[in-house]
Amino acid sequence: MANRTVNVYAQLLAALPELMVEADDKIERVANEFEQTGELTEALLAHSGMSAPEVESFYARTLGIEIVSEANLQLCTISDAVSLKFMRHHNVLVTKEADSTIRLITATPYDHYIQQAVMLACLRPIKLCLAKAESISQILEKADSDAASVSELSDQIEKDLAKDDTDVGRLKDLASEAPIVRLVNIIVSQAMVMRASDIHIEPFEKQLRVRYRIDGLLRDVDAPPAHSTAAIISRIKIMAKLNIAERRLPQDGRIQMRLQGQQVELRVSTIPSLFGESVVMRILDKTQLALSFESLGFGDRNMQKLKTLIQRPHGIVLVTGPTGSGKTTTLYTALASLNSSEKKIMTVEDPIEYQLDGIMQMQVKPSIGLGFSDALRAIVRQDPDTIMIGEMRDYETASIAIQSALTGHLVFSTLHTNDAGSAITRLLDMGVKDYLITSTLAGVVAQRLVRTLCPFCRRTVKPLPALVKELGLDEYEYSTLNLYEPCGCNECNHTGYKGRTVILEQMDLNDDLRSKILARADGTDIQSTAILQGMITMRQDGLDKALAGVTSLDEVIRATQDTQTDK
Repeated sequence: MANRTVNVYAQLLAALPELMVEADDKIERVANEFEQTGELTEALLAHSGMSAPEVESFYARTLGIEIVSEANLQLCTISDAVSLKFMRHHNVLVTKEADSTIRLITATPYDHYIQQAVMLACLRPIKLCLAKAESISQILEKADSDAASVSELSDQIEKDLAKDDTDVGRLKDLASEAPIVRLVNIIVSQAMVMRASDIHIEPFEKQLRVRYRIDGLLRDVDAPPAHSTAAIISRIKIMAKLNIAERRLPQDGRIQMRLQGQQVELRVSTIPSLFGESVVMRILDKTQLALSFESLGFGDRNMQKLKTLIQRPHGIVLVTGPTGSGKTTTLYTALASLNSSEKKIMTVEDPIEYQLDGIMQMQVKPSIGLGFSDALRAIVRQDPDTIMIGEMRDYETASIAIQSALTGHLVFSTLHTNDAGSAITRLLDMGVKDYLITSTLAGVVAQRLVRTLCPFCRRTVKPLPALVKELGLDEYEYSTLNLYEPCGCNECNHTGYKGRTVILEQMDLNDDLRSKILARADGTDIQSTAILQGMITMRQDGLDKALAGVTSLDEVIRATQDTQTDK
């Protein structure tokens, strides 16, 4: 046994008495078992009375090493300095960081042989880290399945692919073979590891482009060559139960698959383009769907205002914003907070993104004549207390929603507008009468999603005077305050951001605003009136979050630059 191993072993055992009852007897048993087997973890678990997490904490504290969580383990970049075969044999991970540091992640930090071998292979010092053995095994298993690169798998596909990729039977056979199945699985599994919300597969003349939307922004990733386009898209369409022979019309479907030990659901959309079909897959991760206003990023002030609004017995509550701003999630959270055995809640959606327990959800199907307006007419006859309409798209839908509100229902819906004031203009443009808007509309919530700063690497900065002046802020106040900016580290995949939060403004209708609506004031005038009456704008809500270190000023400006806040 190497001297260093003996020293580590002695160091660990010297710290045991404070953790053990009948310490001398148990230390002797642990020592004897370690001498015979070289396995200290099993000895500790068997004789010390500690649980596995306690043993892990004991190692980290005694040896002064970092514990790597399972979530962060998935974001690690595996170094190619040590073979996967060696890592599998010893159940360790050798990873590299942006600053060229080599980390050895192991469940047995006392094994000096492994440390020496890795140092010799990398020709540099290593940083020892600790992780659960089963977590390391899962990462190595995934690395094994991804060992064949995207290009290698694509080369196999090319050998099998007939020159005429319009042969539907041939494409169907190819899409069911191992290389293409593995290739699509890799694309999806990598997206999950990188916390992507959407996968975009876009064919061009000389390349196939694959991009992931991560925290709201698209990022290019390694993509297969253009010759594999037809096979990949055919595989996705088969999984989504779409017609692979139909390439001229858009199609929508769903995929349910199991990857990395968890169930994954994908919402698939295909449209024809110049060089093939463009595919977008939305990853519906139910494990990340936390239906609470706190988890969405609502502060106490906004949360109380919204809860007051949605507790009304009847009326219309609108949530506005562009695509991907979290409108549906906000409405789902509102419904979940109202859901009880005393109330009947029904929804009309296109599509149904998540299934909510205790709530009746209806999917519209225009292909068979079941649109929003048709579904709403049927729903009203079901005696609901609360109705959610996925989106108000036309006068007919808006008209039925208004009639529902007038007859004692609470109606939630969404609109695509830039700010709260513009929602009124949008309803008027649809043909809704102004007096009906003032009679039924309870309030409008406009929102955006901004990326949240990584708490591990953010740093403080002073705001530039020119920027403060441009935003119309108090120069003296903001010159004395600290803001935060992104840096980048392993925790956030070197982006500086990790996750997203909501910024919003809520306009509750009152007599002054109703007078403006009846006078046919435009959206800018309505927005200005709401601000004068105390409405906190999206930009101000974002600035409050920037000052709290939740997000950066750049993110707030990016998310709110199309609003009427500063007009």
